[in-house]
Amino acid sequence: MKEIILDTETTGLSVKDGHRLVEIGCIELENLIPTKNKFHCYLNPERKVSEKALEVHGYTDEFLSSKKKFKEIAQDFLNFINGKRLIIHNAEFDLSHLNNELKIIGQETLKNEIVDTLQLARDKYPGSPISLDALCKRYRIDNSKRVQHTALIDCDLLSKVYINLIDQKEPTLNFSNESSNDKNQKDNQVLYYKKVIKPSVKEKNNHDQYLRTNLKKNFFN
Repeated sequence: MKEIILDTETTGLSVKDGHRLVEIGCIELENLIPTKNKFHCYLNPERKVSEKALEVHGYTDEFLSSKKKFKEIAQDFLNFINGKRLIIHNAEFDLSHLNNELKIIGQETLKNEIVDTLQLARDKYPGSPISLDALCKRYRIDNSKRVQHTALIDCDLLSKVYINLIDQKEPTLNFSNESSNDKNQKDNQVLYYKKVIKPSVKEKNNHDQYLRTNLKKNFFN
């Protein structure tokens, strides 16, 4: 399955205040492995960047003034994500800005399947910090390059966070020379390993004793 890790940067928080996109970054995954296919562009938002947004991403009005407008890259962007699931951290924010840009140029809003990693993290770790930085810390992912928020760096980090959130380690290629009669086994098969912890004999005996003592019906006789 092909999926797209997507992130955006903007001139400010809300489209209701007239804020616009200044950057789109996308990294393609195929069966959870990043491919070489990426989409990235800076955008001229046709308005000033707010001070708070400038502190976040560092893109000045002067820098953005020479970049393409959204309408100039819209079709290339839509072609890149067409038919693919979108993986976004705090999807409501990014989608509101993307759909706003599409509405401005008379295009339909996005119909892609969406996975919001913020919601995945909220369900998995209720009450815990679930920002991208917090999740990188939890999963020991190096985010030292994230001095400021930039779309491609955030996409790279989110791809690693996403794999951990769905309980998959990063893919490991099996280059073993062992032969097998299993017709389903292929060379360079991508394997995903989950850690399985088996109980000790003492733990198993304690568990059996608990069941004998506490179950209303004795299933051991």
